[in-house]
Amino acid sequence: MTDLYQSQRAMRNMRQQAMQRGVIAVLDIGTFKVACLILKFGSQGAAEGSGVGNMAGQATFRVIGAGTTRSRGVRFGEIAAMVETERAVRTALQTAQKMAQVRVDHAIVCFSGGEARSYGLEGSVELEGAHVTENDIARVLSACDVPDLGATREVLHAQPVNFMLDHRSGLSDPRGQTGRKLGCDMHLLSIEADMVQNLVHCLKRCDVEVAGLAAGSYVSALSSLVEDEQELGAAAIDMGGGATGISIFIKKHMIYSDTVRLGGDHITGDIAKGLQIPYSAAERIKTFYGGVQATGKDDREVIEIGSDSGDWDKDRRTITRSELIGIMRPRVEEILEEVRARLDAAGFDHLPSQQIVLTGGGSQIPGLDGLAARILGQQVRLGRPMRVQGLPQAATGPAFAGIVGLCLFAAQPQDEWWDFEIPADRFAARPLKRAMKWFKDNW
Repeated sequence: MTDLYQSQRAMRNMRQQAMQRGVIAVLDIGTFKVACLILKFGSQGAAEGSGVGNMAGQATFRVIGAGTTRSRGVRFGEIAAMVETERAVRTALQTAQKMAQVRVDHAIVCFSGGEARSYGLEGSVELEGAHVTENDIARVLSACDVPDLGATREVLHAQPVNFMLDHRSGLSDPRGQTGRKLGCDMHLLSIEADMVQNLVHCLKRCDVEVAGLAAGSYVSALSSLVEDEQELGAAAIDMGGGATGISIFIKKHMIYSDTVRLGGDHITGDIAKGLQIPYSAAERIKTFYGGVQATGKDDREVIEIGSDSGDWDKDRRTITRSELIGIMRPRVEEILEEVRARLDAAGFDHLPSQQIVLTGGGSQIPGLDGLAARILGQQVRLGRPMRVQGLPQAATGPAFAGIVGLCLFAAQPQDEWWDFEIPADRFAARPLKRAMKWFKDNW
């Protein structure tokens, strides 16, 4: 944990230096596409923020370069072929840099793989003085008892979501307030360490330093949920190509995140296998004619499959739209059933507001919102990312919710555990705890 704390602090310092120089890249490495935006920050720099969760400040920025390419070598949101992924990342980076006419050395990356797991932690400390100071916040964050994540996992996000001061709870920023005992609730998200190492290595091969990492489900929610939904409680379902990300927000903080390893590529694969056509043809048919709600009109709507196998009879085959919906709907239902199971396990029903927002490229299937409302049993709407200054028109759809949210994350990151100076005695205590645990397990 000590090494992780230091490495995350180093990445935050790199992000601040890149912002001071004026430009930084944000990268969304997905199963279907690799998107890159280059941000230029205003002369104001990072402004003073208000409240924990906003202490790093908010910077004004605009998009000056954009590049998108077909993803290669990525499965389930994780790198499967390093050379192919490197080629795709280089293509997107070079396209964005050529448009911006500037070279970038640092990038903030989001991804949807890594088998994310959520933990709710709590800790409390006695105040050293009469008022809450920054050092007290650092102490209470370090007092949260981190579970044994396993040797192969690392912490991606560790965010304070609630503070308690004596008998009062629900405080967003207790600094400067008078009290005796300070408590904290923290949300911790862990992922597979190998996934992070592969991403960092891939970016280094592209001559770019990683200045920050974020979960795709988290940044998609930042751009798709409106302020009231983040405050009252809502879930963002990011339906990507290889994975579907789930994140739950309340009081403007993420309190749960998970990933379903099913996405739009699985729907396309079902069409390709069911109709015995190439994957590219299946993707085209899904995009132009796909849906999940069949009507009487769909029995009469004929779709030409169109192929180039050389067999005239096979190339001129036709199907009805109802048959296509019959192939797509079971897979969509399976994805939504998995999402409902994860939401039930997270206790989503206990939130005051149970709004569900569908975003990501897979959410554009016609009729999906109606089917999702029946399966998930909640209010469902389709979400589009908020507008960002300079964002190209082609990058304003739901498929770009992750990359737009990453821009907001870069300009206004929520405070995390490693943004505070953790007392040095905590570093000494952690190895001692591990040693005591080893003795208990082995003697």
